[in-house]
Amino acid sequence: MISLSGGFRPSRALVIGAHSDDIEIGCGGTILDLAGRFPTLDVTWVVLAAFGDRRKEATDGASRFLGGISEPVVLVEAFRERYFPHLVELKEFFDELGKTNQPDVIFCPWSGDAHQDHRTVAELTHNTFRSHMILEYEIPKTDGDLGKPTIYADLPADLVQRKLELLQECFPSQAHRKWFDTEVFRGLMRLRGMESQSSSGFAEAFHCRKLKISGP
Repeated sequence: MISLSGGFRPSRALVIGAHSDDIEIGCGGTILDLAGRFPTLDVTWVVLAAFGDRRKEATDGASRFLGGISEPVVLVEAFRERYFPHLVELKEFFDELGKTNQPDVIFCPWSGDAHQDHRTVAELTHNTFRSHMILEYEIPKTDGDLGKPTIYADLPADLVQRKLELLQECFPSQAHRKWFDTEVFRGLMRLRGMESQSSSGFAEAFHCRKLKISGP
């Protein structure tokens, strides 16, 4: 296990989810941590497919998880769900996103995710931001598609609990789904915490294709 000393101190972050709750499930604890430690963090938060009640949930989720971040840019779009691989307009959206954002870190779904929308978002993220640090988050679901992550973010126990509470509060439309379960989310963070030997016992994990370490 290798840890980088000095901590992780981004000044600009781009956070992308295909659907409402993707971001919060995949990296909500890490976002809560960053928002708490860096209130001046420049954040662009993008949800690509949200309709009806889910649109309000997406906005509420961004607001609650970003907490004290001042003036985040929150974009909630309405691209057609389950058709992301076939949407030319989605590629055009990413082209524009690349022109207006130069983040220090990008969070997006894992490119090995079984859901076609998630995979497409990962592909477009990498195609658009070729020289950026991209952390691909994982989303547990019935596909059984969890992989072997390479990056771990330790989470204090209080942030774990806060993430779980906010997921239930912000996304009531998902409460009936078998996979949308507090113990599932807690269990995955506990497993990743065990793997990373987190002092709290909890962590979120990410896949990273390339990571450059440079001197001052």
